[in-house]
Amino acid sequence: MAVSIETETYIYRWLRAASGVAAHLVALTLTVCVTVIARPGSSIFSWHPFLMALAFSFFMTEAVLVFSPESSLVRSFSRKIRVRIHWAVQLLTLFCALLGLAIISYNKHINSKPHFVTWHGLIGLITVLFIGLQCVAGTTLLYPKLLKNWSLAKLKTYHATSGLVGYLLGCCSLFLGMCSLWFTASVTGVSWYLSILCPVLTGLVIMNQVSNGYLYRKRSQP
Repeated sequence: MAVSIETETYIYRWLRAASGVAAHLVALTLTVCVTVIARPGSSIFSWHPFLMALAFSFFMTEAVLVFSPESSLVRSFSRKIRVRIHWAVQLLTLFCALLGLAIISYNKHINSKPHFVTWHGLIGLITVLFIGLQCVAGTTLLYPKLLKNWSLAKLKTYHATSGLVGYLLGCCSLFLGMCSLWFTASVTGVSWYLSILCPVLTGLVIMNQVSNGYLYRKRSQP
């Protein structure tokens, strides 16, 4: 018996809701695990993985999931309030990322070690700079009159698309960080493989959310 369109839609929405809940849990779990491993405060370096996990695994994921129609923790709020929450959480992301970058730079300096010589360091630097530019560009959505020749719909599309690029850069930075000597010395075996799957899972969920939101708007256009 053929599955009805209504049933397919229900199953699809249920799967999206389940994947969204999984993204919430995975983002939080990874951040907690990195915090336990790093033991922030035990050394100067210990603050770096803690802050970067907090920024790219937890805050940035939650900032994007604010707009998820199925799994947002604040979906009952108005669009305007959700935008403000998104912006506030993204600022927390940027603050933690900048602080984490400053700490690792200082740690490298006092130990006379070169910085930005690994893929993790380079991608991490690019990610922090990109997120900073993304936050600045996001002000055009709060104050669209700043760009009079651009429609609000186009600004939202470009912001969402570039935001997805920034999120994937953050996932890549986390992935490379978990390939570092520090992380692999602390996490081995199955636990390591489960760890590297975390940014992959959240990345796929966010990609699905952003692409579906964009495609829906495109289909809705006359």
